[in-house]
Amino acid sequence: MRYPLFYFIILLTSLFTASCKSTHSNTYDTSASSRSLTDAESAPAWLAGDHHIHGKYSARWDWSTTPPTPILRGDAQYATALYAQMARHHNLSWMVTTDHGGPGHSSVNLEHAYPELVASRKATPEVLQFYGMEFDTPGARHCSLIIPYSETEAEQLFRLESQFNRREIEPDTASRDTDEFMLQALKAMQEEQKPPILIVNHPARLAEKLSGFKKVTPQKLRKWQDTAPDVVIGMEGAPGHQANALNPDGSIRESGLRGGYNDFPTMGGFDQMTAVVGGVWDSLLSEGRRWWITATSDSHMHYTEGRTDFWPGEYSKTYVFARKQYDDIMQAMRQGKMFATTGDLIDSLSVKARVEKGQAADIGETITVKSGESISIEVKFRDPDTLNFGRQNPSVERVDVIIGMINTDAAAAPLPVVHRFTSKDWHVDGQFRTIKMDIEAVKHAQYVRIRGTNNKNELEPQIDTAGEDPWADLWFYSNPVFISVKE
Repeated sequence: MRYPLFYFIILLTSLFTASCKSTHSNTYDTSASSRSLTDAESAPAWLAGDHHIHGKYSARWDWSTTPPTPILRGDAQYATALYAQMARHHNLSWMVTTDHGGPGHSSVNLEHAYPELVASRKATPEVLQFYGMEFDTPGARHCSLIIPYSETEAEQLFRLESQFNRREIEPDTASRDTDEFMLQALKAMQEEQKPPILIVNHPARLAEKLSGFKKVTPQKLRKWQDTAPDVVIGMEGAPGHQANALNPDGSIRESGLRGGYNDFPTMGGFDQMTAVVGGVWDSLLSEGRRWWITATSDSHMHYTEGRTDFWPGEYSKTYVFARKQYDDIMQAMRQGKMFATTGDLIDSLSVKARVEKGQAADIGETITVKSGESISIEVKFRDPDTLNFGRQNPSVERVDVIIGMINTDAAAAPLPVVHRFTSKDWHVDGQFRTIKMDIEAVKHAQYVRIRGTNNKNELEPQIDTAGEDPWADLWFYSNPVFISVKE
């Protein structure tokens, strides 16, 4: 594999730095947990990250040997150290390495990928680097499996991958590739002393039509979360491979489909399970489920080298409101304190629900009100006046407020966009924009979620056509604020 010179220099620099700091060993990096926090790290802030990244240990396999031999860089190209450097360059604070599995791949992770991760953490400590994998999901497709940072993180992933990953026993995966085995795996994860996080990747990629789901269905999502509520927290709202319509020189490839969704496309770069108002995501939220969405790169190889991907953080970002600590980021993810954005359309977001007496809740939180009481909603976002990595300075043209009822007959009906706000409706303070509205006489439990776009032409995100420029169609989505009602 021939790296462009810039990437090669970055890789050599990071590896040299790591070798100067310590030897490469299969050990927990105690420096990251024992050092004193800076003032910036001790206060919660919006931290951008990416939980779906493939490196050189996403292997292909030589089936002529027994057991099959991994062919490194077979499906993805880059070293962990290079990804960490590029994550830092694209303003990420955290990332997760998520290589595919395969026959005996648990040993590849334990003996090779993990020592490389430890070295990369030392080389680029500015980026918190979680250990994980793209879990080959029994009876389904793929999920990001994020392992809690700990002294036993390597052994924890080895145990879970070797015992439950669908492809670990290839070529004959029949005994593992069942819905029942997935529930067994989830029960084991839920019972871990420090449970991992599981986020469903590109959930509707196999759908042949609107709501024509295959392999990953809403029914399975419900069963998975019911089985392991501390583990299964949500799904990729915006999948990776968003550079699929770009040629290596940045020009448009007319046949390229965003996200690699070849049957039923993405909509505004987002999976239909998220993008359709009143669709799968809203149906899960209307049950009161804490079901969150994210955005990732699913990076295997950069589009300038002939593949379909952006670097981590170059196009898609998941922002988590947390202190810059491993455990705090994991906790905030479980709590849904996240929003997803593409093209650096925004970099800060608050959706605050408040009652008159002062009680308030923000993204991922719940506010409790008396029946008949009114709530004020304040949306505040930052539209940065800077160029993004597409060398553009996009502006938010519209913000939509979506409200759904919880556990009522109204939850079965399509949800409306209750308000659409444009620049004439919001207050401007530098790079921040503020929108205010009221919900009068609340009588039913409900949730409020926000989305916004730079697209002037679409009231609803439309099906992405082949050859669509991803930089021209940007969206952000908040996770919901929940409103509970008491008599």
